[in-house]
Amino acid sequence: MAQTKLKRRYLYRTIWTILVLLLGPISVLAFGKLDLDTHWSRASLASSGKSPLPYTHKPALIQVYGARAYNWRGAFGIHTWIAAKRANARHYTVYQVIGWNLYRGQSTVSVHKGGPPDFLWFNAEPKLLLEHRGPETEQMINKIEQAVTDYPYPYRYHAWPGPNSNTFTAFIARRVPELRLDLPPTAIGKDYLANGKIIDQTPSGTGWQLSLLGILGVTLAQEEGIELNLLGLSAGIDINDLRLRLPGFGRVGF
Repeated sequence: MAQTKLKRRYLYRTIWTILVLLLGPISVLAFGKLDLDTHWSRASLASSGKSPLPYTHKPALIQVYGARAYNWRGAFGIHTWIAAKRANARHYTVYQVIGWNLYRGQSTVSVHKGGPPDFLWFNAEPKLLLEHRGPETEQMINKIEQAVTDYPYPYRYHAWPGPNSNTFTAFIARRVPELRLDLPPTAIGKDYLANGKIIDQTPSGTGWQLSLLGILGVTLAQEEGIELNLLGLSAGIDINDLRLRLPGFGRVGF
C-alpha cells in the first residue's frame, strides 16, 4: 500500500512538473507575436537587415541566428542556423538542417552560398545568438566546414526530440568549442547527443551534460549554467549573467 502511494506521488509530481513547464509555450502561443495565419508558401524569407553586406565588410565573420519555428511550433522552439563569410569574400555561406529535404530524397544538411545570412524564417524575425569577427575566425570556418561534413544524421530528421536543426547547430558547436555558443532552452533538439552518447560537452564547450535521447537530462556549464531537461522542455539559470532559462520564453534577464 505504501509503495502504491509513493508511486502515485511521483506520478502526480511528474504531471505537475510537465504542466508548469508548459506554461511558457502556452503563454507564447496565446500572447506572443507568432504568425499563425500566413501559409508557408506566402511567408517571407527575406533579409532582416541585421548582417553587414558582404562586399562592404571585408574581415571574416561568423554569425549564428535563431528564429521562432513556423506556425504553432514557434511557441515551443526556434530554428537555428550558422552563417559564415571568409575574409574579402563577396558572399555568405549558410549552414542549416531542413527537414523537408527528405521528402525530395535529399540530405537535410543545406549549404547555401550567396543568399542573405539574416533571413526571416517564414516571417519570424531572427535573433543574433553569436558573432565572431577577425583573423581567428578563418580557422573556425575551416572547422565548421569539416563538422558539417561529419554530421551523422543527414538523412534523419525528427522535430522532437531530434535530430533536427538545433541538433545540427549544437553538433557543430561541440566540434568548434571556441565558438562558445550558448544555445537558448528554446533550441529544442540541442540536447540530442550524436551517435547515441549519454554524456558530452555542452555546445559552448564550457561544461558537461547528461542526456537520454534529448528527452531527459541535466546540464552544468559556465555559459549554459544549470539546466534541467524533461521531455525536451528545458529550464534553469545562467549563473554567469543571472538569467533564467525558461521553456517557451528562452533566456529571461533580471
